[in-house]
This record gives sequence, structure tokens and C-alpha cells, in this order.
Amino acid sequence: MTFELNGAAAPKNDATPAGALIAESTDQGFKADVIDASVQTPVLVDFWAPWCGPCRALTPALEKVVTEKAGKIRLIKINIDEHPQIAGQLGVKSIPAVFAFAGGRPVDGFMGALPEGEVRRFAEKVIAGAPEAPPEPESMDEQIAKAIEAADEALGAGDLGRAAQIFGMVLQHMPENAKALLGLARTYLAAGETEQAKATLEMLPEDARVGDDYAAAIASIRLLDEAKDLSEADSLVAAVAADPDNHQARFDLAVVLNARGDRLGAAESLVAQMKRDRTWNDDGARKKLIELFEAWGVKDPATIKGRRLLSAVLFS
Repeated sequence: MTFELNGAAAPKNDATPAGALIAESTDQGFKADVIDASVQTPVLVDFWAPWCGPCRALTPALEKVVTEKAGKIRLIKINIDEHPQIAGQLGVKSIPAVFAFAGGRPVDGFMGALPEGEVRRFAEKVIAGAPEAPPEPESMDEQIAKAIEAADEALGAGDLGRAAQIFGMVLQHMPENAKALLGLARTYLAAGETEQAKATLEMLPEDARVGDDYAAAIASIRLLDEAKDLSEADSLVAAVAADPDNHQARFDLAVVLNARGDRLGAAESLVAQMKRDRTWNDDGARKKLIELFEAWGVKDPATIKGRRLLSAVLFS
């Protein structure tokens, strides 16, 4: 038995919630209410008319059995006087006529009024033979959330190319997604591309420019900008070796080491400077260390180790 259904889904009656176990439908709503719905749950279609005496006997039995099955099968009732098209396509010659749909296609049926027990056995046979329903498709929000999670994992693992690709795909669908924009900015920062990171952060909506991730990105940009005008690490190391009390050189060395990705080295340099003179530059080394912790994030290994080193100096 083959037939085509091209009608768009009809608006639902406000009194019948979507997915109700028992509902009325139309020729236009048949595809959504029966064909599509039966992919998830088997559907019985009761073709009836107000003048049909046997219909009035069968319908209560159908409703009782469907209610008993508590969601394992649904019932759709179609008045053929008002909606004759689908009944005609299915070859309905007399009513009541009941067709069972499962997996998006008709699988069984019967004509005439059956006793309640036979209706029950028919419904149980349809339920038992129905194909397993496919999983519900993920919503766009769920897909976006999983994509961002995958991008964050790639960034954490140092796979910057994959992270940038996934964040970019998210932004193609949702250009103002704050998590994707922040993630892409963090990826640029990890790659040392400060200007691209700045441009990405400027795309953030004003109300999204809050939170630890945003503060960390801004702090990282500020630190990288600061490192641009400083000497290379080798010359600063030499300056510190020549004069261990050259606090400015040791301080600048920490900034440059951070810009090069040597976070622990930066923390150790500032802690060493504090040990020699905690009061230098109005406690500048401690303040810079706190700034680094903010840029790295509380879970970063360098932050955890740096805080231990700082505590040892402060409370020794």
C-alpha cells in the first residue's frame, strides 16, 4: 500500500497538547500527527463519522486500551466526513476502519467494530512489532554546547588548530555566542596572536564582558602587550646574573617568560624578587604575580604552584 502525503501540519487545537495519547487530526495534519509521530511511538488511526453506529461502539474501546498502555501507543481520530482525503488514499470503503502505523509506515489494520479484548490484542501486537525508536535529534543549543565543550578540550590539550576550527564553526551559526568568542580569543592568545585576540574580544556583546574567562583574557592581553617593549629573556637573565639585586630586570624577566609560555618560570622569578626585597616598587612583584594568576586561571598548574611559593614567602 503506497500513498503520498504532501500537506503541511495543521495547527494544533489548544485543547489537545502536542504528543497527547488521544487526539483528533486532519488530512493536513496527518503527516505530522501519524507518519512522523509513529517513528517514535506506534499510532492507531481511527477513521470514523458522526452517523456511524459501530464507530460509537469501537472508539471507547480504542481509547480505553490506548490509555491503559500509558504512552506505548497513541490514537489519532479522523472524521472522514470532514477529512476524506487520507481515507481515500488508504482505500477505506467502510467504517469504522483502524490502521496501525509504526516506524513511519502502515503496518496493520482492521475493519469493523471489534470487542475490547481483540482491540487490546491488536494494540499489543502492534507495540511488540514496532521498530525501536531512533534517539530524539539534538537541539541546536545541545549541539552548540557539545561543540564548545569539544573545542575547550582541544584548547586544553594544546590542539590550537582544532580548537579554532570548532569555535569558528559555532560562530558561523551564532556570531554573538559569548563562550565561542571567548574561546576563540583564548586560542589566539595561546598561539601568541594578540591582535586577533583583541579583535575577537571586541565582538563580544557588552553584557557578556564579565566573568573569570573574560577577565583572564584581558589580563593576558595586557601582559603580552607589556612584554613587547622589554628586552629578550637572555639579556635579562644576564642582567640578573650580573646583579642579583637588579629588581627591575628580574621583574621584566618574569613578564617576558610569561609571554613565552614559561608560566612557572615567571612565577619563580617574581617570588625570587620578593625574597630579596618585598617592598620594591610598592610590592610590585606580588601584585604582578596576582595579575598572572588571574590571567592563567585558578586551575592552571602554574597558578597552583605559584600560590604555594607565594604563601611560603608571605608566611615564612
